[in-house]
Amino acid sequence: MLRLEELLFPSVADVTALSVYVSDETVRIEACSATAGAPCPGCGRQSSRVHSSYLRFPADVPSAGRRVVLCLRVRRFFCLDAACGRRTFVEQVPGLTRRYSRWTERLRSTLAMVGLALAGRAGARMASVFGVSVSRSTVLRLVDLLPEPDAPAPRVVGVDEYATRKGRVYGTVLVDVESRRPVDLLPDREASSLAKWLAKRPGIEVVCRDRAPFFAEGATAGAPQATQVADRWHLWHNLSEAAEQAVARHRQCLRVLLPEPVEEGADEPTPSKEAPAAPWKSDKFANRIRTRHATVHAMLKAGHSRRSIGRQLHMTHRTVKSLADAARPEDLFTGQYQFNRASALDEYKPYLDDRWNEGCTNAWKLWEEIILLGYKGSYGIVSAYIRKKRTSPRPVTARPPSPRAVAGWILRRPESLTDNEQLQLKAVLAECPELDALTRHVRSFAQMLTERQGKRLPQWLDAVRQDDLPSLHTLAAGIERDRDAVIAGLTLPWNSGVVEGHVNRIKMFKRQMFGRAGFRLLRKRVLLA
Repeated sequence: MLRLEELLFPSVADVTALSVYVSDETVRIEACSATAGAPCPGCGRQSSRVHSSYLRFPADVPSAGRRVVLCLRVRRFFCLDAACGRRTFVEQVPGLTRRYSRWTERLRSTLAMVGLALAGRAGARMASVFGVSVSRSTVLRLVDLLPEPDAPAPRVVGVDEYATRKGRVYGTVLVDVESRRPVDLLPDREASSLAKWLAKRPGIEVVCRDRAPFFAEGATAGAPQATQVADRWHLWHNLSEAAEQAVARHRQCLRVLLPEPVEEGADEPTPSKEAPAAPWKSDKFANRIRTRHATVHAMLKAGHSRRSIGRQLHMTHRTVKSLADAARPEDLFTGQYQFNRASALDEYKPYLDDRWNEGCTNAWKLWEEIILLGYKGSYGIVSAYIRKKRTSPRPVTARPPSPRAVAGWILRRPESLTDNEQLQLKAVLAECPELDALTRHVRSFAQMLTERQGKRLPQWLDAVRQDDLPSLHTLAAGIERDRDAVIAGLTLPWNSGVVEGHVNRIKMFKRQMFGRAGFRLLRKRVLLA
């Protein structure tokens, strides 16, 4: 049968519970030390001569939803060594208390683990859930006081950069690739810092890195005995960027995928010659004009004067004159009601249509352009014409696929493409020999990467130089400068995937701490969390 103190304090053997009081909210434990004496913290000499005793109330982790109140009686001893600077000292219970602390060691370690996982604000909120009131600064301070981890020297180390301030300040993270745990953080990404760190660990055999020059220089200087391995994902990423640039350079060849243009007017119905076009736009207005014209001419025949007609029909003298002088009502359909009226803009409409199709839709700019061509009309006419084009539905024109889409077809496995994508890619490659050569090089590199055939890299570089592909030539020149590491990356099973995962983890830590953490605290969380 376990005693209550053994259930509450399983790692503490020097405490004896004198009494326990349990209520709905708290568990009060009165206890004292069970040892006969204690060592002096100054000289280390054991003493059993008691000077006095007093009560301490260290806070502990809640138990079963109740707050634990520990009433611990501790003793003050005389130091028996006359040469010691301490006359008296207070005993500390190992695993339970420490000097000046108001928490038990168990609560302290619990809050530190909460801080490692959640940082300051979130950690303080989580602590309040299980009944401990603590500030965010205290949580971060407990994390900062944790001891440094004693990690063994790795055999295979991964190196990558992380951003302390993106675009301005960067550091270096080092990860044990075999155990998948971070081993250290450096405050910068200088080659000298990496070389110094590697030189202190001569047992490193493999260094996994990307193709950054400062990491290559630091690994060469600090660990000349180690094999440098270029990460395969970064190699494939560099190849994909070069492939997209090559496709963009030959974007005119992609127009072979456009459908053949249909002749204009082929499907339009032929207008009937028997049906004459209406000479006006509004029948209501035309009928009103006809009625007025007939009334005025009838009253003129009846002998009425024009002034009398105006008084009786409530018309102005000018209106009566225009109706009386018109032989037919159709002669009055002028201005905006005239059909196909000649305009000063007609001569320049083809130019405006061409500029509209090119993408220029600014009416003022188009007006200024046709002014230089001899247009004498106003800006309002041009604006009305452009406004009409803007509100009218535009014809849907087919576009060729983007260079990124075609580069994606080239970079993907052929069996993963749909039937339509395979047919379009085949048409493009038949039209452009350079893209056909690009496809061969990409698929050869993919086979070399997936099957770990790094020895074929020199032949692949020679084949790339034979074709007119400037973007691949640039990639080949960069690979040539780092040939040994690239061959090792295409041959050995090691890669930097686990390092990239820890870089994302560092981003999460930075966002949790909202800029409060310096490099020291960030390093502590990365290494211990």
